Amino acid sequence: MLKGGFVDYRIEKDVLGSIEVPADSYYGAFTQRAKINFQISGVMAHKEFLVSLATIKKAAAMANMELNQIDGKIGNAIAKAADEVIEGKFGDSFVLDVYQAGAGTPFNMNCNEIIANRATELLGGKLGEYLVNPNNHVNMAQSTNDVIPTTTRIAILFLLKELVAEARKFEWALRKKAEEFKSVLKVGRTHWEDAVPITLGQEFESYAASIAKDIKRILDFSEELKELGIGGTAIGTGITTHQKFHETILKKLNELTKLDLKTSKNLIELTQNYNCFVSFSSSLKMLAIDLNRIANNLSILNSGPKGGISEIILPGAEPGSSIMPGKINPSIPECVIMVCYDVMGKDKTVELAAQYSILELNVTCPIIAYNILQSMKILTNALKMFREFCIDGVKANEERCLELLHKSTAIATALNPYLGYQVVSNIVKESLKNNSTIKEMVLKNGLIDEKDLDKILSPEEMTKPKEIDLNLVNKIKNSESYKEFLDSL
Repeated sequence: MLKGGFVDYRIEKDVLGSIEVPADSYYGAFTQRAKINFQISGVMAHKEFLVSLATIKKAAAMANMELNQIDGKIGNAIAKAADEVIEGKFGDSFVLDVYQAGAGTPFNMNCNEIIANRATELLGGKLGEYLVNPNNHVNMAQSTNDVIPTTTRIAILFLLKELVAEARKFEWALRKKAEEFKSVLKVGRTHWEDAVPITLGQEFESYAASIAKDIKRILDFSEELKELGIGGTAIGTGITTHQKFHETILKKLNELTKLDLKTSKNLIELTQNYNCFVSFSSSLKMLAIDLNRIANNLSILNSGPKGGISEIILPGAEPGSSIMPGKINPSIPECVIMVCYDVMGKDKTVELAAQYSILELNVTCPIIAYNILQSMKILTNALKMFREFCIDGVKANEERCLELLHKSTAIATALNPYLGYQVVSNIVKESLKNNSTIKEMVLKNGLIDEKDLDKILSPEEMTKPKEIDLNLVNKIKNSESYKEFLDSL
């Protein structure tokens, strides 16, 4: 042992020569060099990624033992050491930045060295003695090129359950509000202008329908991630593996993960083609697009409280200003919007990384893994926050909804089948000129009886498909008032 400053070191050797490694570290020479080389962000791999990686190491040891490719004593020590990694015992020994050498060789070797050193201890050896070798034993029948993509796939599937659960809770929360607001009639809007009437419940139901589609899309695209290339080693040909290794490690991984993982007919293709990650990432992006739209719409509908639309009232999460007393901002939707922008950006990174597939290998898996897993985590947390601190507490400002509806020209379209487009256009023009409601102008001109008009302008008539009352049409258009108004145009 050498002593440098306050840290004791051991000397390890590799193809580049000798290097000092902290004496009590479970990682070795390869990790130490990578730690020195790649000091980029200070961001480390996600816990689920490391659990997935260690699970593959355990499954590989189990498969190699079943195929009589590795000594049982060594194989069992590897499996036991991998279990301890999975339990989180050596989390502080995974010291590498997510931005690192291509394909993720540093990640793979970091795990190999930790497991090798712990397995060596379990067999009575000392750290750095390597009774169990990182390459020859822990990495047996594997390559970074099949291990890291497989790790990424399994880690995504590990996180999938929680993400989908939160998305479903969010969908249900929207549907609950849709039922609560089903009778709240309000102005619909297109092009930032008054359009036709809609209920607040219909708006929230449409949001819920979007989230339901997003959930289905995420689940559909996750299916391709279950197809594994493990056993393909360097370029998918399976060099250095037993002929039954691929099917055997797949069986072991299914026993360990319960994920219904599947074999592949072409491991070479899986080593080169990362479109499965692009597809899955795009499904996360589409969820982000919908969440962004919902958060933005709620912020607009909440705007005010006196100078804006103010058709809904969002729960107050915190004071909105450091200078304006009493101001309350839509803080939760604003946070959601920032999360969504980040997810959209990460999706672009995944898309570009997947393009960098040269001949037999794509070397960008570490950054693909980081961005997809990070997107899943922040979306999961954002969905929970959005639901608990915003959606669940949204209130309808029914009085304001009706006020704006009656002041607007939104109800005019419902009159088209009875008065005709030209007549209604002039009613709208006259209404705006005189600062009167559409209803007031129709009654003033004697075009429709009030009882009939109330029926035409009822929520049931204006917010869903409804058969036109042809008898009423004939009654109106045969009236003297209608004929006189038409002649005046």
